[in-house]
Amino acid sequence: MIRHPVRVPRRLARLLLGAIAVLALAACKVDATVDVTIGPDGTGMVTVTAVADAEVVRQAPGLAGDLRFDDAEAAGWVVDGPTATPDGGLRVVLTHPVTSAADATNVLNSLGAPFVAMQLDRAVTDGGDGATTTLTGQLVLTGGFDAFADADLLAAVGGSPYAEQIAASGATPATALTVTLRAAMPGEVTDTNGRHEQGTTVWTAPLDGSTANVQLVSRQSPGGGGFWSVASTVLLVLLVLWLAAATVFIVSVVRARARRAQRRRRALSRLR
Repeated sequence: MIRHPVRVPRRLARLLLGAIAVLALAACKVDATVDVTIGPDGTGMVTVTAVADAEVVRQAPGLAGDLRFDDAEAAGWVVDGPTATPDGGLRVVLTHPVTSAADATNVLNSLGAPFVAMQLDRAVTDGGDGATTTLTGQLVLTGGFDAFADADLLAAVGGSPYAEQIAASGATPATALTVTLRAAMPGEVTDTNGRHEQGTTVWTAPLDGSTANVQLVSRQSPGGGGFWSVASTVLLVLLVLWLAAATVFIVSVVRARARRAQRRRRALSRLR
């Protein structure tokens, strides 16, 4: 198999999905997950995880060495990998901190296809004590595997790398890839068209040319701080109960001692 060094393009999706996807042959599978996590203060993290199965690595044994991450690191991404998976596959994890809703929007749109017109908004409410976070966008892939390749690369080679091998295998993005978006927003989710899984809202991108809309609204109540707010409230209640119990105990001890002292005085007076 002819090896081509795969250098990270400027759009991150073309790094994670394209560099591995163009090597996908029949029976190969690449899973990509984008996690968007936003905290109560509006800051958070975008994490992209790409996992190629063992068959991809077998078909392209030099894949780990061919991947280049210079552009991603220069754009502020922290790269972990490529590392081998227990079943012989390959995993790459990239993380990018976000400092605001606008920053998160820019990072999400830098991913490229199938992430289209992504928008994260955060509106402060209740005099600054609450907030509403909204995530919208589309998940759509048009153009097949070419959608993952850099335009300059397509112009230089006349199409996607490994196009002949992919065509011969019959692989399509829908059969060779899965792309999942997961969002964890502060507060309570009040409106979404995604599905709930373990505290996150999840969408699976259709890779057959159809479109999936992304919609999520999450509201923070005034003073709401998620788990730690609940935990602090519980601790406060426990502290009050402990103080009340301690007060009752101390009063009981004082009264018992007073009664014993009174009985002693009465006993002494009788002896006299």
